[in-house]
This record gives sequence, C-alpha cells and structure tokens, in this order.
Amino acid sequence: MNSNYKKLELGWPGKDLEVKPEPRVLIEDPTKSYGETNTENMLIHADNLLALKALEQNFAGKIKCIYIDPPYNTGSAFEHYDDGLEHSMWLNLMKPRLQILWNLLHPTDGSLWISIDDKEMPYLRVLLDEICSRAKFIASNVWQKRYSRENREAIGDVHEYILVYAKDRNKFKEIRNKISFTKEQAKVYKNPNNDPKGPWRTIPITAQSGHATPSQFYEITTPSGKIYTPSEGRCWALSEKTFKQFLGEGRIYFGKKGDSQPNVIRYLSEVEGMTPWTWWPSEEVGHTDESKKEQHSLFGKENSFDTPKPERLIQRIIQIATNEGDFVLDSFLGSGTTAAVAHKMGRKWIGIELGEHCNTHCLPRLKVVCDGTDQGGISKAQAWKGGGGFKFYGLAPSLLNKDKYNQWVINPNYNVQLLAAAMARHEGFTYCPSETVVWKQGFATEHHYIFTTTNTITPDVVEQILSEMKPEESLLICCVAFKAECDEISTRIEIRKIPDVILGKCEFGKEDYCTETNIINMPVDPDQPAFVPSYVSPEIKPSPAKIKKEDPTQSKLLF
Repeated sequence: MNSNYKKLELGWPGKDLEVKPEPRVLIEDPTKSYGETNTENMLIHADNLLALKALEQNFAGKIKCIYIDPPYNTGSAFEHYDDGLEHSMWLNLMKPRLQILWNLLHPTDGSLWISIDDKEMPYLRVLLDEICSRAKFIASNVWQKRYSRENREAIGDVHEYILVYAKDRNKFKEIRNKISFTKEQAKVYKNPNNDPKGPWRTIPITAQSGHATPSQFYEITTPSGKIYTPSEGRCWALSEKTFKQFLGEGRIYFGKKGDSQPNVIRYLSEVEGMTPWTWWPSEEVGHTDESKKEQHSLFGKENSFDTPKPERLIQRIIQIATNEGDFVLDSFLGSGTTAAVAHKMGRKWIGIELGEHCNTHCLPRLKVVCDGTDQGGISKAQAWKGGGGFKFYGLAPSLLNKDKYNQWVINPNYNVQLLAAAMARHEGFTYCPSETVVWKQGFATEHHYIFTTTNTITPDVVEQILSEMKPEESLLICCVAFKAECDEISTRIEIRKIPDVILGKCEFGKEDYCTETNIINMPVDPDQPAFVPSYVSPEIKPSPAKIKKEDPTQSKLLF
C-alpha cells in the first residue's frame, strides 16, 4: 500500500470544534421510579450528550446493544422534534454522541444499530467509518416501512436503513442470534406421515467432492432395491458410518415409493432459526401503519409521535444482538419503544430523552409495561404478563457557575455529598464513601482514594489523615483552599484546589447541547412544576460529615 495513503474522512464546518461535556452526577427521582426497587433499568430525563457522559465512567464496555433512531434531517417539521438541520449541524450533533456510544459498547460482543433514511445515510456511513473503523461495519439493513404505493413522488419512498457496526466483527458473527421462522416460512416443514417428532423437510445428501474422504463414496440401496452412487464430481455429504446411524434412526427419506435418491430428514424442532439477512420486509418486522396504531392505543391520535418505529422492528434488532439480561441502550428514546420492547424481552435497558415527552410518553408507557396492562406490540408474542421496574433519573446541575465577577465558583446549590460525588467523577474515581473513614469518599485503585472538602486544609489536617493511612495507601484531596506547607508533608497525599483543578477539563454551566441546533422542542407544562431534588440547599455545608442514611422518598445519587 502507498505510504502516502490517507484514510478518507468526511469534512464539514465545525467538525474540529472540540465538545467537552461535563461529567455530571445522575440523581434518582424516587417519586417517578416504578416497580421493583432492585431494578437496573434506567429512564433518564436529560440532554442525551450530558447523560451519556454521566454514564461513561460506570458503563463503558458494558452495553451489549445500542439502538438509536436520531432525527433524520429531512426538513419536515414535527411536533416533538425540529428535524430540519443543515448537514453540518446534524453531523456536529451526531459526532460527539457516537463517540461516547461507541465507547459504551462491550469490547467484543457489543453492536451499534442506527435507523436512518436516504438523505443522511451516506453522510452517517462515512462518519461511522471514521469513528468506529470501516472494518467494524456489519450490514446496511433495508426496512420496508411501507407496503402501499404512493403517487405523489417521482419514486416512492418505501424503505429506511438500519446501519450495524460491531466492536469485534468476527466475534459478532459467532455470538449473534438467528431469527425465528415466520408462519409462512415454517410451512416448508410438513408432517405427511404423522411423525411423532413433528413437521420435517428433506435436505440433499450430496455435496461437491473437492475435499471428500474415501468414506463418502459408497453405494446406497433403497427399500425397493434400487442402488444409488454419487454422480460425477459429487460425493455423499455423510460418511458411510453416519449414514447407517441416520438410517437406523429413521432420518433418511427415500421418497413416497421408497425408490428415490435418499435425503436427510431435518425436523423443525431441531432448527434454531434462520441467519439474518439485510432485507427486512414489513410482514416480518412491521411498518409505519402498525407503529402508528401502537401509538394511538397508548397515547391517542392527538398525542402520538409522527414517525415511531414498530415494536416488531426493535424486537428483531434485540433478538439478533442480545440475550436475556444484557443491557440495551437508546439515547434518542422518543416515545419509549426501545425500552418497552427490551423490558418485554427480559433485557436490562437505559433510555435517555430530553423532551417533555419523557414524562408525558415514556414514563406512563413504561409503567403500563411493568404492570402488564400494555398488551399491544410484541406483548402476546412474548407472553408478556408484567413485572420488573425502572428508576427515573435527572442530572445534577453544573458543578461550577460564574459569580458576579465572572469568576468560576462552586455551584452554591451543591452540598458536601454532591460535591464529593462530582469531584470523584471529574478525577476518574468511583464514588463510594466509607461508613467509618471520612476521608475515603471514593477510589481509583484498591489503595488510592479521594477526599473532597469545603474546608481549608491545614498541616494539622494532613498529619491527622496521614496517621490513619496504611503504608500502601495514597490520597488525593480536593479542597477550596489549603496552606502551602501542606504539600511538603508527604508524597502519598496530593492536594488540589477547587475549582482550579478542573477548569479547562470540560464545559461548565451548559445545561444542554441540543437547543442551539433546535433539535429538540421542550414544551413547559405550567401545571407540572419541575422536580427539585433534595440535594439543593441554600449554601454549601461548612465541613464534611459522615453521610447519613437517606430518606428513601428523597432523591438519590446514582454515582
């Protein structure tokens, strides 16, 4: 290969502008969480880029399947989404989200599935080749979204694409699941002789002889006495020993009269399914009319989404890419279809939605799924009777705000607990406060801890902590102020000042990354006041304290 060869990349205005979302803390709202309390399912009401960043530290490499149905940039005005972006704005929307999504996938078993139409598919494909690597591409599936002809356009628009990329292409081929037979496909298997093993079909017993062994050349005598041998260039697909075993088990068929060339009997009950292919017809996975009817039954005609996906389509994706108990994530949750289908199929799920329809559509829909009263979509096919639950989350506000002097300061709504959790996230630590040791608020390794305080750190404090530390332990202290001589006491204790230590690492004070591109329309319901979590307090507490057990009715830090 030419050493001057450069990888093909897609260019657009704004591509090189670095987006650095703040790693926020997720806060549970127990008043909206529902069902089983030990559930791992998560419904997150937040800007999806900020929410993905919040998930990254704890879920990187853990998600088995990600499906997203992003805005298509068609120029149509939808009630819930303003879907008329310029290509460059659309690509700037997608790039940072795809980068985090790709990082969240399991390193060998994970796969990314994206619905897209003709207008943006070529751009998205090149962008994905750049982010994921062209070698990770699996397929461009074609979904027949409509089954009736329309005469308004030069050529009728009847399909969309579902692009698939996998972390490990070879491993994905091994672990992906086959799809179930449809009733029409299963009709090939018949039972004319009332075989107790059920319907069956015949499979040819010959094969090309290029790599055959001597055991694959022999005579076969039919029940009528007729003798068969492989034709020129062919051999028997079974060795003579295996053939005799199958014959004894009644697995060889010689035709109705017992004088035809033999075939192997394969029972329908033995077939795991079919290898997926790229053509997904509407009769197998549903169409837009079907999805609209599902929406109407859930929300009524006036409150339904204009471009929903049918549950059977999402079922096909999840069936191929996951097994029960695996995590499925959708960061453009819309009306909640992906979460609803994943729940009915026994998968764990994470859904992210910024719009008010997180409350008006996703929340009530997932409640009736848990209750088992949603019997539409794939419920009957999955024999869904209800169960499980989910936790509802929002994001903590930005850690830093600018004061009246235009200086970055700690958000006054942060108490010590939330500040400690946020600093652990910023510094790459797992927030896990000890019940017995105040300064062990989180860890990066088995012996490396973090401690955040709003007090001024003095030499006496450092000496006290050092006396409690084991020889192999080290500590990072984050504080608003400290005496200079503290740095000279021990190399095992590092002290950093807030906010200086985190300035420049990310963008603070930014509550969403969508409104500037008009991608999301967020109506405000005056009769539904915004949830105010319990971490909000009039001022920062003056000193760290042992974390008290929280009231279960109040908001909770996730991590």
